[in-house]
Amino acid sequence: MSEQPLQGKVAIVTGAGSTIGLGRAMTLALVKAGARVAMVDIDGASLEQSAIDARAVGGQDCVTTIIGDVTKPEDGERIVADTIAKLGKLDILVNNAGVNPRITAEPGRPAFTQIPVNDWVRTISVNINGPFFMARAAALPMLEQGWGRIIGVTTSLDTMFRGAPYGLTKAAHEAFISAMALQLEGTGVTANVLIPGRSVATNMTGGARPPGAEDNRLQPEVMQRPVVWLASPASDGFNNHRVVAEFWDEELPIEERLAKASAPAAWPQLGRQNAPTR
Repeated sequence: MSEQPLQGKVAIVTGAGSTIGLGRAMTLALVKAGARVAMVDIDGASLEQSAIDARAVGGQDCVTTIIGDVTKPEDGERIVADTIAKLGKLDILVNNAGVNPRITAEPGRPAFTQIPVNDWVRTISVNINGPFFMARAAALPMLEQGWGRIIGVTTSLDTMFRGAPYGLTKAAHEAFISAMALQLEGTGVTANVLIPGRSVATNMTGGARPPGAEDNRLQPEVMQRPVVWLASPASDGFNNHRVVAEFWDEELPIEERLAKASAPAAWPQLGRQNAPTR
């Protein structure tokens, strides 16, 4: 792959504001690879700081910032329209925005009965509705030009099972990506999943640990190399897969790399367990 495989490409990254977040790390990688990026977040102050970091990597014109709430369908439409107006087109959507409320369950009754309703509703709004509203708005210009990338950040299967409401919303997001991918097959627009692997050091997991504290979490930069490949023309035809960034090894040829780091999205092999035997 060339040093700037995304030269001429335009991306949207949601949840790009946090200065220790996955969105910022992926934005830095995309602009270094030559893309221009619309950085989206609801927090204007942190968004501007992360944009300064991105411009230090890719130059003054490499990013634009858009304050928007992905839980609002009208904001999804506006974010896409503003990106095209400011940057000329749209090639790549990274649905990264997410929330993971801290819920402390008391012993004596099931944890799910103790989830505050507001936390439940907010998590579903950001983690499920948000990717839908953004993908719905972004897919049309991509389809019109016959090329595009939709990349969704979800989580591991274990977290999906045990982490309510966060995990189950990521399960829904991954199922949505797989459904999109099937409908987009053959159009030039692809939909894939990217996850870090094990826990990653972000605001969702308590931020950076104090100096000297034991910490085996991944760093947000683990997402950088695989997101560039997924966003690039090199991934033409790669659709409906989940890539685990922790296992992405650029020392390997691409076929071996994908064999090590990717699998079909949404675990379709598990669904066959319910198929009737003949």
